Amino acid sequence: MASALLSAPCFLPPKQWQIDSVFLQTDKELGGFVSSFRSLGNGNLLHDHSLLRKNYGGSLVVTSVFGRKVKTTRETVIPEPDYRIPIVLLGLSGGLAYTNNLLPAAPVGLLGLLLLFQTTRVRFVFDEEALEVKVGEELENSGENVFVGGKNRWKYSSFVNWELWWPNFPILVYFKETQTKPEGQVHFFPVIFNGKQLYDIMVERAGPSQTSGPK
Repeated sequence: MASALLSAPCFLPPKQWQIDSVFLQTDKELGGFVSSFRSLGNGNLLHDHSLLRKNYGGSLVVTSVFGRKVKTTRETVIPEPDYRIPIVLLGLSGGLAYTNNLLPAAPVGLLGLLLLFQTTRVRFVFDEEALEVKVGEELENSGENVFVGGKNRWKYSSFVNWELWWPNFPILVYFKETQTKPEGQVHFFPVIFNGKQLYDIMVERAGPSQTSGPK
């Protein structure tokens, strides 16, 4: 459990002072309150409670009792790795080799091994404002994109459209963004992550897609 206690006193002209305090507490679920206290020269005390709630997909919103939005934050989401595609490819390669189809078995097996290795290290990181590709347990920078150049980080606001192929067994995720090129740059990635988690967070951060979500 992590907690943060922030207090900020602010002294105003004589006979008037104001204190704003925020208390947040987190333990998988987030909760808390914001309170404002003001003492005027006549001794009256005004006490205003604001509520902190967590929206779907990790949005953290502070609103006053009057419904006015004060602050919105979104948590970082990292879909879990999914080894189904590399396992299927390696199984197919083994079947081809067993039936003496060595020529197609070799490239299929190599692709399966490559995706198996990438599944252990590559992560899609959805932070407050962008999707970024990172690598390793420490989520290190993946460097520049070797195919189109530029950093492997794209703001959600630059997304034109995206699709997940195919919903029942996601193999590829496609998206087009205008951050790399003003006219739009297309990207394809193998779905080596949990397809349902990937679909849900893409809908939340990048908007809806014509593709229905994985079952």
